[in-house]
Amino acid sequence: MTARQGVVLYGPPASGKDTITAALTELNPKYAQFARLKVGSGKSVGYRMGTVEQLRQLEAAGDVVYANTRYGNTYVIDRPGVDAANAAGAPVVHLGQVDGIRALVDGYPADWLAVLLWCSRKATEQRSVGRGDSDTAARLAAWDATREDLDAHPSMAWDLTIDTTKVSPQDAACLIDQLLAQRAGAASA
Repeated sequence: MTARQGVVLYGPPASGKDTITAALTELNPKYAQFARLKVGSGKSVGYRMGTVEQLRQLEAAGDVVYANTRYGNTYVIDRPGVDAANAAGAPVVHLGQVDGIRALVDGYPADWLAVLLWCSRKATEQRSVGRGDSDTAARLAAWDATREDLDAHPSMAWDLTIDTTKVSPQDAACLIDQLLAQRAGAASA
């Protein structure tokens, strides 16, 4: 049986999480973005929309691996969702909080590759405006929160750090795929 593997992409808004996930999926179909459960409103693409009652049921069952609130919504990494994603391949989980990475790595058994994607605040602003976000100010506030989060967790060990203003999405995907393959090879040796 192959060990469970997954990728965590951490970074501020517009650092390239969606773009690099798309490049990973093109490189190897085993990769698929993990669709977090979203309780709230707004953008539904890339999420499994849920209700407050579903969230309560997951909490009561102990199946919430991590939850956070941002942009007026609650975003949940749930055990049944990660189970299904792992059964299908190697999930790519997008996170913007170090505590979320630690909760996932500590709370769900798998070989998780933690990747820090970084870009400047100015790059986040330019990308957000360029893609037509209506909430660029909130994205910049989230960039600031991500910077503060990193500063508050200097001991966080990253498996890979990628400056997305200098590395193409395709090259980033290759680096991630190669490192995950190396780890799988080392684990089976």
